[in-house]
Amino acid sequence: MSRRCQITGKGVLTGNNVSHANNRTRRRFLPNLQTSSLLSDALGLSVTLRLSTRAIRTVERNGGIDAFLLATPNSRLPEEALALKRRILRARERKPAA
Repeated sequence: MSRRCQITGKGVLTGNNVSHANNRTRRRFLPNLQTSSLLSDALGLSVTLRLSTRAIRTVERNGGIDAFLLATPNSRLPEEALALKRRILRARERKPAA
């Protein structure tokens, strides 16, 4: 499982540890990823995603996972999020017909 947010695409960054003697050694800055279960109104079920804490806050501020994905352009979403967005759109098309 990669260390990458499934909605924002935020991943690992690299940099240096700098000692008092100004010695530089490489280090990794890991994103704060949490396994989060979000309720999708269109799908009628809970979707489990591995999200950064910033992404969780952004999704909640935008009114849930459905509203966030539908408002975000496809060019800014990773492949996993695009697949979920397509599932939500198909479910919304089927719902008024039923």
